[in-house]
This record gives sequence, structure tokens and C-alpha cells, in this order.
Amino acid sequence: MFKEKVLALLEGALEENKSIFLIDFTIAAGNKINIVLDGDTGVTLKDCMAVSRAIEHNLDREEEDFSLEVASAGATSPMIMPRQYKKNIGRELEVKSQGSKFEGVLTDVNDQGITLEWKAREPKPVGKGKVTVQKKQEFDFSDIQEAKVIIKF
Repeated sequence: MFKEKVLALLEGALEENKSIFLIDFTIAAGNKINIVLDGDTGVTLKDCMAVSRAIEHNLDREEEDFSLEVASAGATSPMIMPRQYKKNIGRELEVKSQGSKFEGVLTDVNDQGITLEWKAREPKPVGKGKVTVQKKQEFDFSDIQEAKVIIKF
């Protein structure tokens, strides 16, 4: 019952701001509520506070004691939802799929998956030396084991 009430309040808060969406929602022992959000243009502290207040101000601590943590998905957190990929078009990703790891620029996202592009050095077809070639790989969402944005400084 408590979980359903919290989930209803959370859904109401997310309706207020359509640019943010839920990544993870758990209620652990002792009613420790943990919510992780992401957004089409990122998540601000103000967004987290709005969701936190929408939940906390509508629950009665006299009825049920709880702790609440609302956070944004970290910059190095793996992407879970297809919606997360769309905001990262043009950024470099590391994708693990079928036992292999690929690094490239995310160039396209559709309903089925993503497209990565990168440059690679390969031996020349004739003669010695290497030549730089443009590579392109498509991944279905179901084949992606893990995908993260590569942060460069």
C-alpha cells in the first residue's frame, strides 16, 4: 500500500515536468525510498527538489516513517532507457555488446536501437602501411549489455 501511494505521488510529480523521467525507483527495508531521475536536457537540483517535495509533503510521517532520496543519474552511469540515448547524440559512447566493446560517436537513435561511428586504422588492401577508414555499427537495444558516455577533459 505504501509503495503504491509513493508511486502515485511520483507519477504526479513527473507529469508536472515532462522533460524528466524515471530511471530507478526502490523502497528498501525501513521505508528507504530511492528515486533516480534523468531528463531530456538534464536534471537540475530544482527538479530533484520538486519531486522530493511532491512526495514528502503528501505523506504522513505519523502513519509511516520513511527516508527519501531523489537524485539524478550520474554522468558515468550506464544508460538504461532508449530516451537517454537521444539526448546524447553527437557524444562519444562505450558500448558493450555480445562480448565486445565498441567506442564511437552516437550518430543515430531510433525505436529499435542506435548507430555508432568511429575511425579505425586498417592495413591497406595492397601494399604496406595502414589507412584510416570510417566504421559504422548498428546495435539493437536488446543486444546492448551496457552503454556509457565517455567523459573527456
